[in-house]
Amino acid sequence: MTALVHRPLQIVRDERRPFLALNAVAFGLVLLGLVLGLAVPSLHQSQVATLDQTGQTDLVLRVFRTPWLFALTILGVNTLTVGAALIVLPSMVVPFLGIVLFGWKALTIGMALAPTSPTLWVAFIPHSLTVVVEFEAYVLLLLGAWVLGRSWLRPASLGATSRRRAYLLGLQRLGWLSAASFVLLVVGAVWEAYSLTQLLPWLVHTLVGPTR
Repeated sequence: MTALVHRPLQIVRDERRPFLALNAVAFGLVLLGLVLGLAVPSLHQSQVATLDQTGQTDLVLRVFRTPWLFALTILGVNTLTVGAALIVLPSMVVPFLGIVLFGWKALTIGMALAPTSPTLWVAFIPHSLTVVVEFEAYVLLLLGAWVLGRSWLRPASLGATSRRRAYLLGLQRLGWLSAASFVLLVVGAVWEAYSLTQLLPWLVHTLVGPTR
């Protein structure tokens, strides 16, 4: 358990500059998407329509009334479809590909999150914390993808004399960062489920008033 904390922190300290740069890119893109969604409401609507078409909205509605199942669903979607399928696996095949793919994903997430109604503005109060926690988890994966890609191109960056050895060392670091990322995704999923099912109704009632 101690290694789960100290090893990822050591990697982050060793890779401080790319870590800060990836934070700036990830959060910058989601904020840009949010601004675009507010400025051009059709962009927000198109992202909502995409969620409807892919069945994600129906999935949320089916599990929403059961908080623990809702949290588990959020965790599964974030871990598998974003973390694994979008960032980690592509980066294991093509250097840095996961970083590029996530850049577009961050932009579209921002568009989807754009608070275009009073209720959505209230929802954004607790959900902003969700975004911070979950995106920080993604940044750890992006950092792992960066280290892995760099190890392919410059094996000496990890003190290796061959690309094969460097790739294995890069995978090891990606594994540590993935473990830390998963912990953050668990925290984010629990908070998101609680805030949307328990906290949000009270906030809407208090700040917006009873719905009719």
